[in-house]
Amino acid sequence: MEDGDQSEEEPRERSQAGEMGTLWSQESTPEEGLPVEGSRPWAVARRVLTAILILSLLLCFSVPLFYIFQNCGPRPCETSVCLDLRDHYLASGNTSVAPCTDFFGFACGRAKETNNSFQELATKNKNRLRRILEAQNSWHPGSGEEKAFQFYNSCMDTHAIEAAGTGPLRQVIEELGGWRISGKWTSLNFNRTLRLLMSQYGHFPFFRAYLGPHPASPHTPVIQAVPVSKAPGSAAGTGQALPDGHYQPAQALCPSSKEMAPAIDWLSCLQETFTPMSLSPSQSLLVHDVEYLKNMSQLVEEMLLKQRDFLQSHMILGLVVTLSPALDSQFQEARRKLSQKLRELTEQPPMPARPRWMKCVEETGTFFEPTLAALFVREAFGPSTRSAAMELFTAIRDALITRLRNLPWMNEETQNMARDKVAQLQVEMGASEWALKPELARQEYNDIQLGPSFLQSVLSCVQSLRARIVQSFLQPCPQHRWKVSPWEVNAYYSISDHVVVFPAGLLQPPFFHPGYPRAVNFGAAGSIMAHELLHIFYQLLLPGGCPACDTRALQEARLCLKRHYAAFPLPNGTSFNDSLTFLENAADVGGLAIALQAYSKRLLWHRGETILPSLDLSPQQIFFRSYAQVMCREPSPQDSHDTHSPPHLRVHGPLSSTPAFARYFCCARGALLNPSSRCQLW
Repeated sequence: MEDGDQSEEEPRERSQAGEMGTLWSQESTPEEGLPVEGSRPWAVARRVLTAILILSLLLCFSVPLFYIFQNCGPRPCETSVCLDLRDHYLASGNTSVAPCTDFFGFACGRAKETNNSFQELATKNKNRLRRILEAQNSWHPGSGEEKAFQFYNSCMDTHAIEAAGTGPLRQVIEELGGWRISGKWTSLNFNRTLRLLMSQYGHFPFFRAYLGPHPASPHTPVIQAVPVSKAPGSAAGTGQALPDGHYQPAQALCPSSKEMAPAIDWLSCLQETFTPMSLSPSQSLLVHDVEYLKNMSQLVEEMLLKQRDFLQSHMILGLVVTLSPALDSQFQEARRKLSQKLRELTEQPPMPARPRWMKCVEETGTFFEPTLAALFVREAFGPSTRSAAMELFTAIRDALITRLRNLPWMNEETQNMARDKVAQLQVEMGASEWALKPELARQEYNDIQLGPSFLQSVLSCVQSLRARIVQSFLQPCPQHRWKVSPWEVNAYYSISDHVVVFPAGLLQPPFFHPGYPRAVNFGAAGSIMAHELLHIFYQLLLPGGCPACDTRALQEARLCLKRHYAAFPLPNGTSFNDSLTFLENAADVGGLAIALQAYSKRLLWHRGETILPSLDLSPQQIFFRSYAQVMCREPSPQDSHDTHSPPHLRVHGPLSSTPAFARYFCCARGALLNPSSRCQLW
């Protein structure tokens, strides 16, 4: 396996040394036909000839030996990217912690706080986008680049936003029929107001509707409705679904009739929101919480009879909250105070303030994603970086295929099926093809009108983005739709499209760089890639998910892994649900093992490994150090819906399951990360 490949070299070297010794003894034996040793002249001559021969051999081999010894062992990488990574590791780790008992603390436990590796990388990527958007460039008039830069600049122009005051918002409220506190007010037309809020302003006061894949036919779009509190994250109500398996499964697929929620004029509201889709009265709606929708409709009906003013105030106030990021500082400060008070009531820590530039980068990225994708990838993920990432992925995929042949709970039929599944997998690296087509960046925003106020620019962008999303679902031959932007840091596997996605934003320092030691790339990015590949086989690990497997062996491996994780101590205040996190735990353990196997094979066939200077870590130790670095984040109370274990467990669980870790760090038998027995699921 991953360790056997290297240990085979030692006997081979000893064998070669033994053969060399035999060769030298043969050369020093007198040849036949020469005088015997007792003849003094010939004895002297033989000594002279031997001395000349030895001297000649030394001269012949001195230069090659010099280079051999000079290049024996890993060399320190002295490039700027390696030195930056070395400094990052020194700053984030705590070498006073014993690695065999707390490797999380060793890699992540700097003196004052634990850094969050993914959050830090996401911030770096946004800083890069900021530099791109603030660079002085001249773009073609009307191009996507010009509009993206203009939008960002208008977002950053707080002087103009302050000068506009409440004027832009008053105009919007008047278009909706007014509001009692605004001075002008007309009687509420509930469904007309709801249509306008959803279609023109991207505000969903009672439920959120978005397009997503049909449960029975993934490439057929269906309108989905979820409670506002459970809605997928989307900017300004654009409503894109989260990655596969990350939103609650729908409870019912039913026609959008008056019977389910009669207070809502479903057809007119959805038709205007999802233009140019053609909807009919029998339009199916995928509902994620039927009871919520029924109760919401009943409450709206009661308020229409008794408290129409209150209902209208609720709808308008919700819109103000939605639009407040595009308004002046008075609105944003009021929103901040409201959010802070709500978090206090729910005993949550206050949200840290974010700089204005970050908000403007995020908004620009939402509305002009194809343009910013091309600019980001051009600067941060060029052809050489993509080629190196694909080479790493190929090594990881090959290691997985090899490992599948040796799983004790898989029979030959299941192994063949699994290998075919891996062979058919599509991989998208860096960015989707459609996002990098220059014609899209220049032609896709013809319907966006910027100005005269920043609020009007935002509303125009909201409508344009929704139309593009709907249009993309109506394409006759839909391609896989990325669930993340290219500068984001989340890889994922799409079940419906059988595609694994690694965005360019993830394959950046400190997780990946073509100039890093291989140990870093395999330990960090390689383990992430292997983890995502194992998502393909989640179904096999579920009870009854693999009827052809050795059920007993699989069940024993499952129970072993659960007991293994349950035995680890956790920091105060953290917990985890082993049933909820089991699949991710299995992918963590298997991902590390596969990445190590791929790295060991690469070391065997490709010499010239480097190390990070001043860390006093071997290549294999750097491999494990880089793996742990990925998992660094502040421990926190576990979310009841989080499918991942706390960060300590995501480090200690896989490392303690890997015998090579204990060997390379010389861990005593029985130490926390060198247990007496281990599980093998993958």
